[in-house]
Amino acid sequence: MATAKGFRYDQRADGTVVITHHGRVAGTLRGGRAAEFLAEVDDDPQLVMARWTGNYRRGNERTAKQHPRNRS
Repeated sequence: MATAKGFRYDQRADGTVVITHHGRVAGTLRGGRAAEFLAEVDDDPQLVMARWTGNYRRGNERTAKQHPRNRS
């Protein structure tokens, strides 16, 4: 699987975590979910942020691209 790119996160003073993807807000985490995210983000930050926001490839893009209906 290709690695995700373009994700960043900012931790605010109130404990809120804002995840952005290419400069656009992709998700906001508060409370327990924010703490859980921060504990997990050290492993592979890009992949973790992609998974938490739902912005990751699902594996069917190539199949759909090859479908006759989607060809130009």
